Amino acid sequence: MIKVYPAEERYSVDHGWLQSNFSFSFAEYYDPNNLQFGPLRVLNDDIIQPLKGFGAHPHREMEIVSIVLKGQLKHEDSTGKTAITSFGGVQRMSAGTGVVHSEVNPSAEDEVNLLQLWFLPEENELPPSYEQTEFDVEKLQNQLLPIVSKQSGENIAHIHQDLTIYLADLQREKEISFTQKSGRKIFLFVIEGEVMLNNSITLKRRDSSRIANIASLAIKASTQSRLMLIDLP
Repeated sequence: MIKVYPAEERYSVDHGWLQSNFSFSFAEYYDPNNLQFGPLRVLNDDIIQPLKGFGAHPHREMEIVSIVLKGQLKHEDSTGKTAITSFGGVQRMSAGTGVVHSEVNPSAEDEVNLLQLWFLPEENELPPSYEQTEFDVEKLQNQLLPIVSKQSGENIAHIHQDLTIYLADLQREKEISFTQKSGRKIFLFVIEGEVMLNNSITLKRRDSSRIANIASLAIKASTQSRLMLIDLP
């Protein structure tokens, strides 16, 4: 089953300093039929204006991943970690038993666009931790590159959940495939461009799909495209 969620049907907010689109129930948006997909609990597509951001605030029992698409994002937290991330970098934070953090656009001129993802952890009561990793942008070309995984590895952030996040850049007419074990799920998000799934379903910019009970997925780019695929339990 492939269920498509068009970009324009996401819940949108505009706070002036922040424009955001929610793929799942979050903050003032509540839909009991759209709480999560497997352990994926939040996917927010955020644009933060210069020198603005999320001030210090607490979290518990959540795995939080930030993927910067454009601009820069500055992280600080109560464990003493601080970092500035741009495209090619990934932030992974395990809130665990409790952490306070801030996420701010450090630029005085340019906005930052990021994907903010929250996942339920495999287990609670983990000590809070933070990790920043860098991946080779050139390796996205026409292949799925793992950037976050329980398996971790070189240039792959470790996450406390049985999942893997992939990114890929597809040239026009290029096709890749993804094969998955029985009983697992796929979440696909088109960052830029347009792709076709299994020669039948079209996804455009910022569209997403939630896929279950399909062992093999063929993804073909109709135009130059960038996408995120998440393999979920």
